[in-house]
Amino acid sequence: MKSAFSRRGPDIVTEELAAVLSKGASFEFKPLFDVIHANLRLRNAANGGEEMLRLRAYEKLQNLVQQGIVTKTAKEYQGVSAALKRFLAAAAEQNAKTASGAQAGLDARRKVAPKTSLIKEEPVTPRHSPSVTTPKGSKNAHTELPVRKTEKRLGQKSQEGRKAAAKA
Repeated sequence: MKSAFSRRGPDIVTEELAAVLSKGASFEFKPLFDVIHANLRLRNAANGGEEMLRLRAYEKLQNLVQQGIVTKTAKEYQGVSAALKRFLAAAAEQNAKTASGAQAGLDARRKVAPKTSLIKEEPVTPRHSPSVTTPKGSKNAHTELPVRKTEKRLGQKSQEGRKAAAKA
C-alpha cells in the first residue's frame, strides 16, 4: 500500500535509521532506538515525545524491512549496505530538491510582494486617557443612570412558587 504522501522525501527518523544501520552492525530494536533517539536529540529533531518517536521509529523500521533495505533476523535488524547507499543517495537528492524548491518559492514570493506596507502606521491614542477631559456641558459628561428598585422578599416569593410547583 502506498503512502498518502508519496511525493514527500524520507523524513528525519528514516534517514537516521538508515544512517545508523549503514555502519554494518546489527541491533535489536531497543538499543537501535536508544542510538537514534540520542542522535535526534543532538540534532534537536526529537519532537512529539519519546513514546511517539518510538512508535514512529518502529513503523519506519518495518517499512525499511518491507522494502528490502534492512533485514530482520530473529529480533535483530541489520542494514543491506548496497540498498542503504542507494536509499541515502536518493534521500540526499530529494532533500536537495526540496530545499531548492522551497528557496525558489520563497524568492518568487519576495518578487511578488509589494514594496510598501498596506498597513498605515498612525499613532495610537487611548480612548480614555487621563489627560483628556470632557467639557461640563457635554451630553456624556455626567449621565445619571436609572436605578432599578427591587421588591422586598422577592426571594421568598420565588421559593414559595418552587415549593408549590414541587408539590404538584
